[in-house]
Amino acid sequence: MKNEIISPAPVTNKTLQIIYERRAVRKYKKVSVDKGLIERIIDAGRMAPSAINQQVWEFYVLTDRELITALGKEIVAVSMKGFVKSGIRNIVRTASHLIHFPHGFNFHSLEDPVFHGAPAVIFITGPKDNEWAHLDIGMCAQNMMLAAKSLGLDTCPIGFAKYVGETKLYPKLNVPVTEEVVLAVILGYGDEHPVLHERKTQNIFFINQ
Repeated sequence: MKNEIISPAPVTNKTLQIIYERRAVRKYKKVSVDKGLIERIIDAGRMAPSAINQQVWEFYVLTDRELITALGKEIVAVSMKGFVKSGIRNIVRTASHLIHFPHGFNFHSLEDPVFHGAPAVIFITGPKDNEWAHLDIGMCAQNMMLAAKSLGLDTCPIGFAKYVGETKLYPKLNVPVTEEVVLAVILGYGDEHPVLHERKTQNIFFINQ
């Protein structure tokens, strides 16, 4: 399937410009994010569509640098135990896709291998056993990331965050037992400029034309 760089030319629409400029950023400046900005970004997430308009998402915002780092290390520990049980192929494949490190890189040596030094982490939860919650939260998170970019901030979705519920420090998030962490979005002022990756373009199929 053909891949190519996609960019609108010229960019005259602000929404499209933000969509094309957003990147997954994994290096952040040591600058805190104003609480008001975080609330505005979450408000944008609240505007996402949801099944039967149930708005199942809840947001748990963490800005304590030490706790963020400690949670990241515990997440690595508990997730790797699960990967070991599932076999070496799954370990390599999952580590490669979720952590985005080069093959063979020793991520245990990093200070913050999950949350990448971001000054704020927004854990997004949904009700357990709700078949639509993951879809709703995905759309919510995308709204948040685009809003953040429009406000001069950078983000990255962290799928690995779902393992936080298995850590010893999880109770510090005060998430009720009826909810589960589906996704986290890290937030801050980026200290890198990731390149634009190619996208698959031969995956549109017009029916009955």
